[in-house]
Amino acid sequence: MWKEFKTFAVKGNVIDLAIGVIIGGAFSKIVSSLVNDIIMPIVGVLLGGVNLTNLKLTYGKATVLYGQFIQTILDFFIVAFSIFMVIKLLSKLKKKKAEEIAEEKAPTTDAKEELLMEIRDLLKKEQIREEEN
Repeated sequence: MWKEFKTFAVKGNVIDLAIGVIIGGAFSKIVSSLVNDIIMPIVGVLLGGVNLTNLKLTYGKATVLYGQFIQTILDFFIVAFSIFMVIKLLSKLKKKKAEEIAEEKAPTTDAKEELLMEIRDLLKKEQIREEEN
């Protein structure tokens, strides 16, 4: 069992996943800063100086922080859109790379081969004509 775990843990996919999680955490901090420090103040100014993060509804002893919820939703949409754009870009690059590889693998014929193919085609046509006569 230890050998299987070691093989699993050392595989590139697990390491790639770990790197992705670390980068994702850092990216999350950047997005949160973007929302908290840039977007939300602008939205607040557009709404007449209201700080959305301070919006709350109090009923008795219960407090509903719906401003924080709005900010979290905005964070989510920014992260989702950013991931969408990165995936779209990667897909485009991958498709372009696949096309380049396909072009490289396409069989190329040199002048001698083309000439031989033309001769072959002419001989076939000539043979068909003789058979018809």
